[in-house]
Amino acid sequence: MVSHPRHDLDDVIHSPVRMSIVAVLAAADRVEFAFVRDAVEITDPTLSKQVTMLEKAGYVEVIKGYAGKRPRTWLKLTPEGREAFTRHLAALRAIADGAGLP
Repeated sequence: MVSHPRHDLDDVIHSPVRMSIVAVLAAADRVEFAFVRDAVEITDPTLSKQVTMLEKAGYVEVIKGYAGKRPRTWLKLTPEGREAFTRHLAALRAIADGAGLP
């Protein structure tokens, strides 16, 4: 028996805010913290908290550095994060397409 595709959803990515963050990061090699914050329309503390959860899961890498003399933080999906996002999207598509129905 084939299990329902909902079992393939990633609990870490499934949160709407984390899903939005990962989707922004999936579109580029690395993205500046402020760009992600503005794109997802959340506050700095909210983004920090969600990035910490994604980082602990091994899905996001945080890169600190400077642009000129100004400190900057960039976010990057790890290979594991990119793979998890791909699997999560496939599960969502399968659910939307009615997979798992008798």
